[in-house]
Amino acid sequence: MSDRYGVIGNPIAHSKSPMIHAEFARQTGQDIIYTAILAPLDRFAEAVTEFRAGGGRGLNVTVPFKQEAFKLATRLTERAALAQAVNTLKFEGGTILGDNTDGAGLVRDIRDNLHFSIEGKRVLLMGAGGAARGVLMPLLAQRPTSLTIANRTLEKAVALQEAFSAYGNVVASSYPDLQGRQFELVINATASSLHDEMPPLPEGVFAPGALAYDMMYGKDLPPFLCFAEQQGAAYLADGLGMLVEQAAESFCLWRGVRPSTPETIFLLRG
Repeated sequence: MSDRYGVIGNPIAHSKSPMIHAEFARQTGQDIIYTAILAPLDRFAEAVTEFRAGGGRGLNVTVPFKQEAFKLATRLTERAALAQAVNTLKFEGGTILGDNTDGAGLVRDIRDNLHFSIEGKRVLLMGAGGAARGVLMPLLAQRPTSLTIANRTLEKAVALQEAFSAYGNVVASSYPDLQGRQFELVINATASSLHDEMPPLPEGVFAPGALAYDMMYGKDLPPFLCFAEQQGAAYLADGLGMLVEQAAESFCLWRGVRPSTPETIFLLRG
């Protein structure tokens, strides 16, 4: 019998996770079945229970259930506890382990695939929602000189600054207050690209040699990356690599083996 895994969300038909994990299983010789599960918006816990009862070993969790998965877990990794959101569940006996692999996926993509060192850099993270919170600790673990969180609602950025200041030099900022400052790494963790919109980022924020990174991905260049290109950012990247890397982190947690990600990214780009 193949071990059962899956991704659960609503909507879910667009998910690339089944293709990614099928490629990982092929590479590593793991005997698994990985499926996409559409959970009713008001029945997430019931859907997870049903999956476990059918022999399920683990789940990836996508929108809008990451906070519910956080509450459902009986044990949390440190990064999941700090993120207050879970995107990976592992079922072991009566235990539900909750993890958050988003930040590790982001860092691996930037460091290993894009060959861009975060250490010693001035980092700007746009957004103060769940996506931003989920990547803060792994980013700070790379020892940037500073990590500035910019958000339309300053209070939300200040709350994240207070929550994560013990892990590094975290600064909260409004968008207008970024005027005159420059950063070597600028990350868009807002949902602006989903709506084909541009965050209110002032001109001149990209330092020489800067990387502009959008955590969303798609066929076309989103407004943020178009703006970054016009502003002279040296490197542009979308979030497809992060998607594959966070999936590899989940796969490793479940199976104890790490798949090769560059060829999987190439496969998805094709």
